[in-house]
Amino acid sequence: VVGATGAGKTSVVSLIARFYDPQRGRVLIDGEDVRNYRQEDLRRHVGIVLQDPFLFSGTILDNLRLFDETIPEEKVVEVARFLGVHEAILRLPQGYHTRVGERGAGLSTGEKQLLALVRALLANPDILLILDEATANVDSETERRLQEALYRAMEGRTSIIIAHRLSTIRRVDRILVFKRGRLVEEGTHEELLQKGGYYATLYRLQYAEG
Repeated sequence: VVGATGAGKTSVVSLIARFYDPQRGRVLIDGEDVRNYRQEDLRRHVGIVLQDPFLFSGTILDNLRLFDETIPEEKVVEVARFLGVHEAILRLPQGYHTRVGERGAGLSTGEKQLLALVRALLANPDILLILDEATANVDSETERRLQEALYRAMEGRTSIIIAHRLSTIRRVDRILVFKRGRLVEEGTHEELLQKGGYYATLYRLQYAEG
């Protein structure tokens, strides 16, 4: 899902996750109105990684399993290895047992986003993995690592990515382009570039800025 700031991208995923319900129309998952699902049940199947992930005061391990000690440390390490994050965690002073402050004080934005991705996938969301500008405000090397982790996380599940950096989504199946709250284009990266419309303009502007 792409578009300028204020185009309605985050509103779309907020409706899917039932952070609020639509005033008109319906949001369907597998043909079923999301309002027919209990919020608790729906969110158990939805993994969300935000642009500025929230971390709690505690250890890295506490944050990854959300203080649920029934999740074995071996499982956490397995997911971190799968996403290519394990080595980065081990480089922290006490590895998985490194303590962090409220909101992840002491960690970079990129490190927090990588941890949030592990946390989301650890819940094994089988309906949606919603990634809200998850590679924003990070350096190129961290972005590359995040992108590879994202593509691994997306395997076998429906995934929705809100993208600011269009390079993040070149390999997705379908791009939805929003402008002023409306869907104006959709297609693959190549199709939209060939069309020469709004997406192509956004891409050229971003390429020029890069």
